[in-house]
Amino acid sequence: MKLNLRWLLRDLVNQIWFTVALYCLLGILVALSAVLFKRFIPASVSSQIGADAVDRMLGIIAASMLAVATFSLSTMVQAFVSAGSGATPRAAQLVVEDRAAHQALATFIGAFVFSLVGLAALSTGIYGSSGRLLLFVATVGVIVLIVVTLLRWIQRLSKLGRVAETIDQVEQVTRRAIEDRCRHPCLGAQPWLDASSLRAPVLARSVGYVRRIDVAELDAIAEEIGQDIYVEAAPGAFMTLDRALVGLGIDVDEAMRDRIAGCFMVGDQRSFEQDPRFGFIVLSEIASRALSPAVNDPGTAIDVIGTTVRLLSLWTEGRVGPSRPTEYQRVHMRPISPHALLDDAIVAIARDGAALVEVGIRLQKGLKALTRLGDWELAEAARAQARDARTRADAVLTFAGDRERIAAAAGPDG
Repeated sequence: MKLNLRWLLRDLVNQIWFTVALYCLLGILVALSAVLFKRFIPASVSSQIGADAVDRMLGIIAASMLAVATFSLSTMVQAFVSAGSGATPRAAQLVVEDRAAHQALATFIGAFVFSLVGLAALSTGIYGSSGRLLLFVATVGVIVLIVVTLLRWIQRLSKLGRVAETIDQVEQVTRRAIEDRCRHPCLGAQPWLDASSLRAPVLARSVGYVRRIDVAELDAIAEEIGQDIYVEAAPGAFMTLDRALVGLGIDVDEAMRDRIAGCFMVGDQRSFEQDPRFGFIVLSEIASRALSPAVNDPGTAIDVIGTTVRLLSLWTEGRVGPSRPTEYQRVHMRPISPHALLDDAIVAIARDGAALVEVGIRLQKGLKALTRLGDWELAEAARAQARDARTRADAVLTFAGDRERIAAAAGPDG
């Protein structure tokens, strides 16, 4: 349950309102801190440094930051819409959770709240000369923060919501998920390769996608009941009430079943965190939309193919590298199949790009590169995808020269 609370806290931190509220609270504390610390400033010092302009500075911040925050919010909304329509709605969530955008908007609104509180406190006269000096110093610091944030925000606005930037964001989160899987294969559980034996199932309690699994808690439960736990529902699996989350060798009471089901976070949408396959699905969706007749952008599909090969190369490094000890000895989980991973990443691109020779050539070259990484299972899956992609292209390409170019790319010297 502790890990589940950590998941909830992490999701909370990713919400934009949480960052804005935190900065607003910080602005209030900074504005009022001058009242608490003014007694540490000698009156002689405060009289020598002119801080009478602080009220005008605060007024300017209050007037300008509201307009800047409103503009920034409208720009972020446009970026969300652009990412959803230009790339895929599944990638728009990454734009919503963009930390740079959160910090920029939170800084502007926090500065606005700081100035309002400062002006209100000044009107009551509670600062005094020493407090005004401290408020002046704090205001100068806030102005410096605003300028730095504006410069960073301008740079971020040049990329936010663009298709190329969205691809990079999807690559980053998928890379983190792959690196985590390389460090913790099967999320730290034992690989489960034999699925032939029947076991007592623990069914899902809700309908939706498995977003995260608390493997540590499952291992503790397995020790408690003295039975190994076999995970049936990997992250990304769509669960219905008749599907099993785990399989057990013995029946357990309903309270224990509820406790086991509580180790699975099930939601309406898939999550990138423990689910590398979802990243490849989103990338293929971006390429598929780019290849639609309405968009007709094969360059984006070629970019996605390169990104996919780069990520699969990273994934292969973790598979063919030295084996890592498993953390949880009594939990078993099926490893990700290379065939399933390539189905997620390649099939949509091969289908929608079959009529474009440049996409077909790049796809053949990318799949051929995957056969040379030293992972025989991935190589077998890549060869199967290459054959299917070539068959699709041969079925729709009417010009013999285009078919020959794809065949040449698929050959050993292509």
